[in-house]
Amino acid sequence: MSDLYFRIVNTPAGKTAAQTLGLPAPVPLKRLKRTDQPFIEGDVLIGAANGGKAIATLGSILSASAATLHHASSNDRLKESAKAGNKAQPLDLGSEINQKFSALVFDATGLKSPGDLRALYDFFHPTIKKLGSNACVLVIGQNPTSCRKAPHAAAQQALEGFVRSVGKEIGKKGSTANLLWMAPGAEKQLESSVRFFLSPRSAYVSGQVTKIGKSEAAPATNPVAPLTGKVALVTGASRGIGAAIAETLARDGATVVGLDIPPAMEELEKVTEAINGMALACDITDDKAPKLIGDFLEEHFGGVDLVIHNAGITRDKTLGNMPEHFWDMTIAVNLTAEELIDEELMQRELLKENGRIVCISSISGIAGNFGQTNYSTAKCGVIGYVEAMARQVKNGITINAVAPGFIETQMTAAMPITIREAGRRMNSLSQGGQPVDVAETIAWYCSPASNGVNGNVVRVCGQSLIGK
Repeated sequence: MSDLYFRIVNTPAGKTAAQTLGLPAPVPLKRLKRTDQPFIEGDVLIGAANGGKAIATLGSILSASAATLHHASSNDRLKESAKAGNKAQPLDLGSEINQKFSALVFDATGLKSPGDLRALYDFFHPTIKKLGSNACVLVIGQNPTSCRKAPHAAAQQALEGFVRSVGKEIGKKGSTANLLWMAPGAEKQLESSVRFFLSPRSAYVSGQVTKIGKSEAAPATNPVAPLTGKVALVTGASRGIGAAIAETLARDGATVVGLDIPPAMEELEKVTEAINGMALACDITDDKAPKLIGDFLEEHFGGVDLVIHNAGITRDKTLGNMPEHFWDMTIAVNLTAEELIDEELMQRELLKENGRIVCISSISGIAGNFGQTNYSTAKCGVIGYVEAMARQVKNGITINAVAPGFIETQMTAAMPITIREAGRRMNSLSQGGQPVDVAETIAWYCSPASNGVNGNVVRVCGQSLIGK
């Protein structure tokens, strides 16, 4: 559904009125236009606190981009920024800065105590106002759980509060801020996540923390079609977010099996035919569904590489007024079916080596929502399932989740206008997301290069002002 307020405030008269009245004025987000588009362009400034472990890797990744790279200089706390490499030109942070940056990237892995946090101020204070619109802030830290000493853990945990606050300050420009918590020795696993969070693919992802673990070296892939040769199962694929996921994975080279309930087959077949995929009619709550799905994938493809649990329903009522079948159906579709399908595929070894499982949670599962005790329970259960399974999966398999916020779909279009408008504005970017925003995040998880990304729940919500 079209956002009328968004269109009005992006006219000259609308902008003036919004500024006069102190109303939010959301900036149009720059999303991916073509698959061979550079992941970052323009002027990028990179910096590092002394002792940083990721600066050389970050410099290498960015040096291969289309960006003009600079590194912070003339500050003793940031002197190791020069390790970004020869393609990064020094930029004196103590003098006048004339550039408008498309990204600020900071290696904070060297912070060992609260006193070291001053390096954040030294890097960002003179540069944050120099961000252009639709820009990115990306901070790399060390996972606090891997820190042996309490002051070290405190400094690294502090990065989360810093990034979340920065995201809220720069969101009015359509800009985002995110944090990667790297395990010791996991520098080689950074590239896919750095590319994602600095690119238009993550336009509606802000204020998020992603854990990067150490794993085997990622295989070489075609950057334009990294999922070539992969088979993907997408449940609930007939419309909305599910259709966008199917289209995005196919764009990246995957062969997609779209699954939905029999009454949705006409819509589903339109989606799968357009991407040269296959359609499978199935009610995932049926006792025979896991075996039916497994048999189909085994017969046609010998297994599956990517499993996307997108199918979901809402049956809203306050708890005291909720009929029991509303509760049972919501839990069955949104949570139980995912577990049973995964169990079937893994027991039969149909989920291939280096496979990917992605589940759809929700901001409602994080913050709760009035009249959605059933839905919020199920979607919070998804988070627990993902975190537990991440410790159990083997053979290079990863499992992660996305938690969408307000995404413009048929479901949100049916909301009362006051609730719909509140949902659109209650995030740092002051607008609703698009189904493709969820799909792009899932495509990042599914990339063979994301083998160090496991057990994460990333909100695709424009940094919602509710919940964590």
